[in-house]
Amino acid sequence: MTDGSKGQMTLPIQFFRELDRNFHKGGRSFYFFDLDDNVLHLPSELVLFKKSDSSMKSVSTEDWIEFKEHMNNPSSPWFEYESRFDEHHNSFMNFRDRTIDPKTEEQALIMDLRRALKDPQVEWKGPSWNFFAYAVENSRPLSIITARGHHPHTIKRAINHLVQTRDLVTHPNYLGVYPVSHSPTRFELEDKDLKLGVPELKKRAIHQSVKDAFDCYGYNPHHRFGMSDDDPENLKLILEAFVELKKEFPENAFFAFNTQNRKLVKHEVTIGGGIDENDVKPHQGKLFDDE
Repeated sequence: MTDGSKGQMTLPIQFFRELDRNFHKGGRSFYFFDLDDNVLHLPSELVLFKKSDSSMKSVSTEDWIEFKEHMNNPSSPWFEYESRFDEHHNSFMNFRDRTIDPKTEEQALIMDLRRALKDPQVEWKGPSWNFFAYAVENSRPLSIITARGHHPHTIKRAINHLVQTRDLVTHPNYLGVYPVSHSPTRFELEDKDLKLGVPELKKRAIHQSVKDAFDCYGYNPHHRFGMSDDDPENLKLILEAFVELKKEFPENAFFAFNTQNRKLVKHEVTIGGGIDENDVKPHQGKLFDDE
């Protein structure tokens, strides 16, 4: 595999199968990934609406993380814009599936991915891409936990496309796919009134993914869990989830990775509920798996 993306962290990972760090003890390493601006940088855009006339302004997902906290500030130029979620004005219309004719049309996620792959100017590999590719190549059980609202099959089809283009050497060993804005997925996460926000839904998906891991692979104190995300608000809830899980399963290891601004900071949850924070150096290419 060649790395033609300046946005990806260049890590010297050789793609040959390696056993989990605790394999000899029956342990497995489980990887949980956010999708946008973490594994992939896609040209999918959010739509903001001007309060005065409902005119639309498209912004990237990276800009959204920066701008959304300023939209309630009257002194900010972003105060005149708002996000909307009604039937006709949905700010996340490009992050949902729509009714299409499969013979002539395609979902936005697939179209955006194809567009990114064809454009040599697009840095489509996110800061966790090498970790994702490593997990896939080595059959690590993984969950995709994303704010998107596509059907899980649409997300799997997007990943399948990366196998077809040989950017991934094989298909992931899926533990689960949780697009937490997808209504049936929200029901699965017991958000029956559809009132929970994305961070709380991601938190529930983490708990469910750990349950999935134990249900599928059996409980073992040497199992290790890690998740990467680029949104500070989501990261806070990830750490809260891992603190709760650490109290329930104190012998297991839990790691969160902050990939905001294309950097990588590792947070390890300790038995007392504390959090050890360290920058991840380029040579530490396997996250928590075989350190």
